[in-house]
Amino acid sequence: MDSDSPAAVRVELRGVEEELAQLHENAATLRRQIGDHCDDLTDPVEKTELVTLVEEQEALIEELENRREDLLRRLGEHR
Repeated sequence: MDSDSPAAVRVELRGVEEELAQLHENAATLRRQIGDHCDDLTDPVEKTELVTLVEEQEALIEELENRREDLLRRLGEHR
């Protein structure tokens, strides 16, 4: 299958969307953990590590959203 074919682009798009859904779920879970345990996180290093992890997840989400938009443009679709 040609990597530029509409079928190949759709397959890649489906993979990107699945990964985005998982990353959104992971980031939301981490944010909830930080919120639920804000008072319990007495170790500033632990809290900083969790916040950094959320920020990294959100950066990946942004990259994948840009990739999704690129793939949609290649298919002639926009969301």
